Amino acid sequence: MRKFTRRNFFEESMIATAVAAGAGSLGSVVIAEDDAGKTSPNETIRHAVLGCRIRGKVHAAEFGRMEGVEIAYVCDPDSQLAGELAAAVEKNTGKRPQVVQDLRRVFDDKSVDTVSVAAPNHWHALAAIWAMQSGKDVYVEKPVSHNIVEGRRMVQVARKTGRICQGGTQNRSRGDLAAVEKFIREGKLGDVSLIRSIVYGGRGSIGVPGACEIPSYVDFNLWLGPGTQSNLTRPKLHYDWHWVWDTGNGELGNNNIHYVDICRWLVGLEGLGDSVLSFGGRLGYQDAGETPNTQVVVHTFGKKTIVQEVRGLKTDPFSSKFKAGYVVHGTEGFIAEETLFDPDGKVVQKFDGPNVNHFANFMDCVRSRKREDQKAEILEGHQSTGLCHVGNISYRLGKPTTVADLEKQIGAANLHEDVAKTLHRMTAHLDAHKIDFAKSPLIAGPLLRIDPSAESFVNNASASALLGREYRKPFVLPSEKDI
Repeated sequence: MRKFTRRNFFEESMIATAVAAGAGSLGSVVIAEDDAGKTSPNETIRHAVLGCRIRGKVHAAEFGRMEGVEIAYVCDPDSQLAGELAAAVEKNTGKRPQVVQDLRRVFDDKSVDTVSVAAPNHWHALAAIWAMQSGKDVYVEKPVSHNIVEGRRMVQVARKTGRICQGGTQNRSRGDLAAVEKFIREGKLGDVSLIRSIVYGGRGSIGVPGACEIPSYVDFNLWLGPGTQSNLTRPKLHYDWHWVWDTGNGELGNNNIHYVDICRWLVGLEGLGDSVLSFGGRLGYQDAGETPNTQVVVHTFGKKTIVQEVRGLKTDPFSSKFKAGYVVHGTEGFIAEETLFDPDGKVVQKFDGPNVNHFANFMDCVRSRKREDQKAEILEGHQSTGLCHVGNISYRLGKPTTVADLEKQIGAANLHEDVAKTLHRMTAHLDAHKIDFAKSPLIAGPLLRIDPSAESFVNNASASALLGREYRKPFVLPSEKDI
């Protein structure tokens, strides 16, 4: 598949500001498509927001303020959330969108042109695929899929239908990062062998296992959709789905996806790499969550290594020079937080460049039908999301270990020297929290070899079984032959 243009970024407004902001004037012409699927720049695009919590509010505000875009639907299995967002849209735009719980009603409405998917992760791929199959262009939040097979299917459906499909990794539209990418591509950072993503943020306990009370205004069948865990054991329905494998992808898929996408983009890496290894644990408390709150993932791409690191317990900043995000190490220095440092850590220069509104870029491409102009075309979103997925697969196949045995495993794998240093920093961090590994074990996954061309693992049936998932009828991912 072809390689797509990578460009700038627009920093989104804070949620409260975005929701409160007014919209531009809207046209009143219902959109029409010719046989080539092209949209006239003068026609109003009728848009639907699927998922009405945190990101859905941002979507409604961003798309609602665009001239020539009308928020026609808001959809959520939680009718209370949908009603609240509809009221906000009406306040900002002067027109109340239709409120529905079942996203299939949106797909059946031929007057709807575009949708944005802000539902929980386990719905991202299926909602996007059904939307594209119904003739709609799609903006889908990060991570773009819940598993590798889903992500590949999204790319295949986008190609077959000719729809525009944009991922919500909005850093791709940042001008300063575009300048960094150009600097590295021109060889000015020297040889790059190590790239890091860093997400340090507090993630407390979600509570001990117990029955989850489903409110009467939530259609749980629709909320669960492709998921299979019908009897939830976490206290809260919303948001904490991130920390359960059936519906979420842990902090890798929640926030770290943004930074590993930056890492891959800046250095020009394609695919899922040659191998992956993950270690960490859900440490410091015992609760209803399943995903790790402390995790390191190591990817090899030939001579280059990406290290993803997540900490959910209180921690000191990664560095006194920069807090978190990404770091690209080259022989001529390193780049972090849009700043070039020399090898000794002295600031050399700051990068800058014009930003692009990521949401507007999607709508511009809907009108132009130029897939190559997208800042985060679905193939890019799939590959970056895939790095989170393969990392989680290694972790999920892991077993309790000791620090000494993990050191031996890392040494035997002949990984970049920084991996052992990362382990030592992680264990020092955990020691500061007085983590008792007897009660909260450290988990070490296997080193998994990857066949990048097939997006599968080499000679590991257990790992390959986690590339996809079981689906609950009728919310089933279409097979490759059925798309």
